Amino acid sequence: MVSRSYSNLLELASGDSPTFGRMNRQIPRIMAVAGIMSNIDNDSKETLSSDLSPKDRIIIVANELPIRAQRNNNGGSTSSSSNCCSKSWNFSWDENSLLLQLKDGLGDEATEVIYVGCLKEEIHPNEQEEVYQILLENFKCVPTFLPLDLYTRYYHGFCKQQLWPLFHYMLPLSPDLGGRFDRTLWQAYVSVNKIFADRIMEVINPEDDFVWIHDYHLMVLPTFLRKRFNRVKLGFFLHSPFPSSEIYKTLPIREELLRALLNSDLIGFHTFDYARHFLSCCSRMLGLTYESKRGYIGLEYYGRTVSIKILPVGIHMGQLQSVLSLPETERKVGELIEEYKGRTMLLGVDDMDIFKGITLKLLAMEQLLMQHPEWQGKVVLVQIANPARGKGKDVKEMQAETYATVKRINETFGRDGYDPIVLIDAPLKFYERVAYYVVAECCLVTAVRDGMNLIPYEYIVSRQGNEKLDKVLNLELSHRKKSMLVVSEFIGCSPSLSGAIRVNPWNVDAVADAMDSALEVAEPEKQLRHEKHYKYVSTHDVGYWARSFLQDLERSCCEHGRRRCWGIGFGLSFRVVALDQSFRKLSMEHIVSAYKRTKTRAILLDYDDTLMPQGSIDKRPSSKSIEILNTLCRDKGNLVFIVSAKSRETLSDWFSPCEKLGIAAEHGYFLRLRKAVEWENCVGAADCSWKQIAEPVMELYTETTDGSTIEDKETALVWSYEDADPDFGSCQAKELLDHLESVLANEPVTVKRGQNYVEVKPQGVSKGLIARRMLSMMQERGTLPEFVLCIGDDRSDEDMFEVICSSTEGHWIAPRAEVFACTVGQKPSKAKYYLDDTAEIVRLMHGLASVSNQTTPV
Repeated sequence: MVSRSYSNLLELASGDSPTFGRMNRQIPRIMAVAGIMSNIDNDSKETLSSDLSPKDRIIIVANELPIRAQRNNNGGSTSSSSNCCSKSWNFSWDENSLLLQLKDGLGDEATEVIYVGCLKEEIHPNEQEEVYQILLENFKCVPTFLPLDLYTRYYHGFCKQQLWPLFHYMLPLSPDLGGRFDRTLWQAYVSVNKIFADRIMEVINPEDDFVWIHDYHLMVLPTFLRKRFNRVKLGFFLHSPFPSSEIYKTLPIREELLRALLNSDLIGFHTFDYARHFLSCCSRMLGLTYESKRGYIGLEYYGRTVSIKILPVGIHMGQLQSVLSLPETERKVGELIEEYKGRTMLLGVDDMDIFKGITLKLLAMEQLLMQHPEWQGKVVLVQIANPARGKGKDVKEMQAETYATVKRINETFGRDGYDPIVLIDAPLKFYERVAYYVVAECCLVTAVRDGMNLIPYEYIVSRQGNEKLDKVLNLELSHRKKSMLVVSEFIGCSPSLSGAIRVNPWNVDAVADAMDSALEVAEPEKQLRHEKHYKYVSTHDVGYWARSFLQDLERSCCEHGRRRCWGIGFGLSFRVVALDQSFRKLSMEHIVSAYKRTKTRAILLDYDDTLMPQGSIDKRPSSKSIEILNTLCRDKGNLVFIVSAKSRETLSDWFSPCEKLGIAAEHGYFLRLRKAVEWENCVGAADCSWKQIAEPVMELYTETTDGSTIEDKETALVWSYEDADPDFGSCQAKELLDHLESVLANEPVTVKRGQNYVEVKPQGVSKGLIARRMLSMMQERGTLPEFVLCIGDDRSDEDMFEVICSSTEGHWIAPRAEVFACTVGQKPSKAKYYLDDTAEIVRLMHGLASVSNQTTPV
């Protein structure tokens, strides 16, 4: 029997609507082999619905579950409210896990949380089924068991050797500097993400549940879930930095990762810089544009709006305050006060990895002692070095360098009973670390690159302390608390700590000066900075972060039920097209049938990017296009118009073989009914004296924007940046738009921005004017059109669509006329239909021309 995951895919592929619901979600059996689910007993009465009540559910997915697993050596089986045992294993919550703190921070009993992820310990296949059942029933955790070799290639291989270094701006310029791209590791990464998707399939109710995926380990998971459930409510949060486009585009699978992330409904980042880099990558590599509406940033992606969330994660205030109240913490604080009596403690807490800047911090301490000898014997830097999470030669080299630097500095500046640097590389319990926070006068976080880093937040709350700690510190109850921070510019928490001394960690002299400044700052200033930081940290905790993200995720998914969705593309290029119920693809059979049934027809066609593909160097119509247009024009029942922004000289030249073709130039300012007729003005004579004002402004922006050009038409000026850098061109276009609107405020012109251009044209000129003129002309002749076709691709064509669609309400067209307003591509539009590209449009026009050929005598 195939797994339910696979059967659902078969239903989707066949076009049938899969049936989901809590009654179908049974507790599945364990996967005996990774990626293959053993049989599910359909007759079993034990289902997830018996354990999970019908209320809001969030499925949180991460590489690791918030579970501690310990081998049970005594073979006993005991359990409590906080832990649970099998014959071989003892399980308990990992209180330090962000995922568990996130759940506690929500504080809403009506919200149920299910976790999907791996355990830190390897579980033997014979024990996996029992472990699965225990974790699901007692912790509502769905463990993902991976073979050791696959996990090694996925986590220690692709994640830690390729994604993690690149996201921290480390390019593999040589084999020693990060891992060169290895496609077998990438395949392992994709395989593991697929297995995670299978696990989620076992518990998800796709109509109701929200799925929240965490971090770079699972960046392609959104594609697998979106492929199975087009309307899944899916959020993704990246806890690492997102690099600039110049770094990111070196990744061979750059587009696959971007497209996978865009299958989410909401993508979260810690800082605006990370979000900006992601948006820039989407613009440069996928050609996508984004805009901000009412404070929310959104990317339009095949009819779906992918929202961008910018909010740094916070700490768990309740957990930290409870640790501060422990008797063990008080004792440890007392010991540290005695140990460092008469000296000022500076504190660093970092993982022992290459991006934390530990060695740079030590060198800055050395510089401080050299430049300010008065601090020798008075200041101690306590550096707590947590074990490195990754493995490799670079980590070992960094550790060796750290030990050597500490030894050298202590030998140079140390004396009996005094070492200027105390390196603690043994694992500390959380309360011990908190005690160091309480005693330290200043905390130094000088990572060269870090996604967030919550050490400064923990330090601030610890320095706030409580009454018991105040007594240990000999502080009066009314004493105002104080703290000082020196933080790197390159960590995610830096923007939120406006009272910290920000430094470039690579500049050792500047860091040393910052350390001296932190020591010299007046007490009232330290107190003010602390109060400002504490107010922010205490109100922007992990609960605030989680609630805010989920609130935005719900808002981002509110349109799901009102959209028609279907999937296109294969593999990791899969994406979902989401369109309004009334917006659909124009069927060739439908329009050809309507064309055959009708006798009088009106056809309006845009030219650039409609009949002519975008990016073509030679913009002249092909002989095939000319032949199609001539065939349509020979049909006496047809009135055919080309409506373009091009000049009348250009259009006259290009379409000279078309004797009966109507042409509207410069957005409809000039009109010619057929070749033998003179051009006429649709809005009266134009006063173009405004060009003397606008052209110098455009020239200025052309000089400063490489790849931009100016097109001077008879009645309009167009500044185009199609060949410029997309980000810079867009920025310059916005500035130019504002500049032109300002200097032309008293002129009878309108300034509009389109796709890769800014245009100035006379007021009242639009393509809608031509559509209205065409229908009016047919009405005057007594030949109301029974068939209307209008095709265009950009904002200027929306005026035509509006006129055509509203004509059904008036007397412009015949009763029950067939009206087809069609845009190019799937995007928000006033048109009711769309075609994918110019090739489909040409095929459509060829089909209509073939009908006319059969009915029109030669």
